[in-house]
Amino acid sequence: MLLRDHPRLGGITRELDFERRLTRADGLLLMQDPDLPSVLALGEASKRARYGSDVFFNSNLHINQTNVCVLACRFCAFRRGPAAPDAYALDIDEYLARLAPYAEHVDEVHTVGGLHPEWTIDHYEALFSSIKREFPHVTVKALTAVEIKHLADISHLSIAQTLSRLRDSGLDILPGGGAEILSDEVRDIICRGKESSAEYLAIHRTAHELGIPTNCTMLFGTIETASARVDHLLSLRGLQDETGGFQCFVPYPFLPDHTRLPQAQLASANEVLRVIAVSRLLLDNIPHIKAYRMNIGDRLAQLALNCGADDIDGTVGHEEIMHSAGSTTSLDDGRPELARLVRDAGCTPVQRDSLYTHFRRYQDPPAPGRAHLPVAGQVVS
Repeated sequence: MLLRDHPRLGGITRELDFERRLTRADGLLLMQDPDLPSVLALGEASKRARYGSDVFFNSNLHINQTNVCVLACRFCAFRRGPAAPDAYALDIDEYLARLAPYAEHVDEVHTVGGLHPEWTIDHYEALFSSIKREFPHVTVKALTAVEIKHLADISHLSIAQTLSRLRDSGLDILPGGGAEILSDEVRDIICRGKESSAEYLAIHRTAHELGIPTNCTMLFGTIETASARVDHLLSLRGLQDETGGFQCFVPYPFLPDHTRLPQAQLASANEVLRVIAVSRLLLDNIPHIKAYRMNIGDRLAQLALNCGADDIDGTVGHEEIMHSAGSTTSLDDGRPELARLVRDAGCTPVQRDSLYTHFRRYQDPPAPGRAHLPVAGQVVS
């Protein structure tokens, strides 16, 4: 049966055929329709219409600068109090020492962490300027919205002043974490004390107005409903209509190990794939949908590449937040391993930069002793 003749999804298919925007009611239907294969097929068709078989990744490194945090979100396994025996806070020299062994091989450092009670904006200005001085080719993707809010508060600055100073010191991109679910009713249970839904959107709006691109995220599988997920996506879509500043959407399920949210309604693998597909269909104005393999694992990420996702993040090298919560995804994969993962999913690996402005089809390095010959029809842009 052709999807346009589907008894429930046919109307959505026809809307997509005519490039019409899907509604909230469409989103709810897609989130709940029992015919999951058809929903996934719609997500994949939308992705293929945009990018064909291409799947994007970059060479990056995650450095989590501190696990000390003034908050205690119920879903977080990473956070420590200042007196905890395993609490840490990297000074600038320690941070640079972690980056240095990777710097020749990466073009992005991704840095998020706890809300340190003593680090003001001066610390981060010094850190970012040091990164740019030592490794000028490395893009700095750092600080979630709540970290920006915390810095503004303890530095007695506005959000715009905080972001402007960080941008001028070397911040290139905000990574988008901390959106959780943009429902204050849910947030009051899972992350009381963090920024509100409106504040998350306002901080990203300000970043976009200042020329700082950002990503956006959704944590699902805690206590939220299907309608809350759809409303979250539509809130992001609405802001993107205003600013155009979101580069990529990153949905990821709650990982329960070692955390404190026993009432969580954990997302199954099928739900993960459904959320990725529905995200691709509803977020018609956000270019990229990421299958974040640090969270969902390499095998599920491969499946997601055939359900609407077009990006798998990058080489990562080191990561603590997801692994503290139970992720077992390998941190040893380099570009050849990522390319193999993409090819094994039936897709074409394309290496990108952090700003999604430069792309090249990935080719494995030549075998020792063999000349590297160009591939006919290779696209480099």
